[in-house]
Amino acid sequence: MLAIYVLAQAVAAATPEAAAAPTQGVISYPASYFASQQPANAADMINRVPGFSLDTGSSVRGFEGAAGNALIDGQRPASKTDNIEEMLRRIPASQVERIDVIRGGAPGIDMQGKTVIANVIRKKGGGLRGLFAFSENHAWDGRTAGAARLEASGGSGQRKWELGSFYGKGLDDGSADGPAIQIFGDGSPPVRSRLRSEGDGVDGRLTGVYETPLFGGQARVNGRIATNKWKFDEENIFIAPATGAEIYNEIDNTVDTELGGAFTRRLGERTELDLVALRQDRTKDFTARFVTDAETSQFALDRESSETIGRAVLKYRFTDTLSVEGGGEVALNRLDSETRLAVDGAPVDLPAGNVQVEEDRNEVFGKATWRPLPAWTVDGGLRYESSTISSSGDVVLEKTLHFLKPRLAVAWAASETTQLRVRIEREVGQLNFDDFVATSRFNTSGGVSAGNPDLDPQQAWVGEAAIEQRFWGGGVVVLTARYFELKDVIDRGPVFSPGGDVFDRPQNIGDGTKQELALELTLPLDRLGLTGAQIRGDVTKRWSEVTDPTTGDTREISGLKPLEWTASFIHDVPALRLSWGVDAFGAWRQTYYRYNLVETVKLRTFVKPFLEWRPVADINIRFELPNVTGRDLRRTLQIYPGPRSQGGVPDIIDRLNEPGRMFYFRVRKTFGA
Repeated sequence: MLAIYVLAQAVAAATPEAAAAPTQGVISYPASYFASQQPANAADMINRVPGFSLDTGSSVRGFEGAAGNALIDGQRPASKTDNIEEMLRRIPASQVERIDVIRGGAPGIDMQGKTVIANVIRKKGGGLRGLFAFSENHAWDGRTAGAARLEASGGSGQRKWELGSFYGKGLDDGSADGPAIQIFGDGSPPVRSRLRSEGDGVDGRLTGVYETPLFGGQARVNGRIATNKWKFDEENIFIAPATGAEIYNEIDNTVDTELGGAFTRRLGERTELDLVALRQDRTKDFTARFVTDAETSQFALDRESSETIGRAVLKYRFTDTLSVEGGGEVALNRLDSETRLAVDGAPVDLPAGNVQVEEDRNEVFGKATWRPLPAWTVDGGLRYESSTISSSGDVVLEKTLHFLKPRLAVAWAASETTQLRVRIEREVGQLNFDDFVATSRFNTSGGVSAGNPDLDPQQAWVGEAAIEQRFWGGGVVVLTARYFELKDVIDRGPVFSPGGDVFDRPQNIGDGTKQELALELTLPLDRLGLTGAQIRGDVTKRWSEVTDPTTGDTREISGLKPLEWTASFIHDVPALRLSWGVDAFGAWRQTYYRYNLVETVKLRTFVKPFLEWRPVADINIRFELPNVTGRDLRRTLQIYPGPRSQGGVPDIIDRLNEPGRMFYFRVRKTFGA
């Protein structure tokens, strides 16, 4: 970190481009800052904020832990399924007054457990505004996927409304034709085959929001319904030395609904009350069929789940440098899941195949933000969680869990251009209902995985240190190091059915460690002679260590990507009303360890050149060439004759999907002020 500091100081300008004093931990970007970039909405604007990467939050149960790193008018919207990026897209750029970036914390701002937050401040009043957009994606195999979006907002004074709708088809750019080979551990001749696969689906979403004064405060009600119909088809045709084929099909239908409400009222100059209520429901129907010359396997899943949340927070600001808040949250979660597996028409027992799970979770918390000196900010909190989980059906259990979750973050503005941040926190992961029920992927992951309702949440003591350096013309470099001391790691392990069959399932496998080193860079190129151009990128390196429950050996955590990176170049040319550039999403690897197999997935670098043109002020046309380098997806399985601890030479299945290049265009028309 010292090297980064010395390098950045060498190129630092005397004053950054921000309006607010950086030593106060808040940097403001007025609407005029984004004028040359011709943004259409707040999402476009926030994606151009130097040194900031939007985090849309986590898909977890509860409200506190699902937060992203952006606020709207200082508040977090009362929604979980409608992510913050979708909400920002519904705010026209003409309605944004400024975007504040809070680094390390600020009195009166709930940092949502993050060290950096962006706060989108909207203008007061305004009439009807909106947009209509149509897009189409042309795939390498002749398929097309069209989509349409219609959004509108308006209001008068403190009364505001928003409507959003989307309907379109999506393509799975990782499903494509390609070669495959199976090498047998017993020395039999290898079998070569040809894959033919495609995946696509249809999404529909309808969202509405209304805000109004109520009982001396401000109330906000939001509703959302979303449907997703997805299908995947694959044919594995043997070409040498065997003949024949394996056929796999799956269909997934999901419906989500959500109704949420938030109420905020000032109880004095320094006191504020925030109330949140939220209800979401999901139904899911999934079927899969796998046919070979030897047998036919069929799997079906019917699932209904719901979550009901109530939350109250009382905030008090002692001074401009000290604020506190306290509150509580209750969450009621329900799951009713039925699964069926049949081989050649004969039913097969699945562990935790049919379960009903209930969780009652309560949490109380207190938080404080203190600025003892202009250059120092201390953000701390303590949460206590208690939950009772009960299961009936195939698995009958009841248990109560208690967790104490302290957090302390300290930020020091060493100069107007340099800030150092440290954080120590006990994190407790949210149990995922998807782990409680059986799943299938016959063609790639060894068949069916059983569910496990008897999981404990993964816990971690986390230490984090970051240094942020700002330099000429909006340049930012941030280096972050994190260390995780893990307990009750959720990974994979074996389980036996009543009939004696063995299945893979999620499982707590003990303690472990994880380290991360992340670098983020925003580099304006004006001083290098390319006015209006910049390079943005980030790279994260991860190391992890757990004990394998099957072999007892040390290995990395399943599904963790050891290396991830993204990079983009963009050039705004206001005189021509256009922006152009290229995005690159770096190659990555994931490895999954199951009791009898090791699966490795590798995706090569995805490159996407683009051009946006605004022929008139209210029309934006975008062109993209996704996967211009023709990157592919490789999946390799090592399948052992029994548990990996017993050794033996594994069979190896290597499958290569080779998606081609695509062409995408979008036309967007805005209206209103």
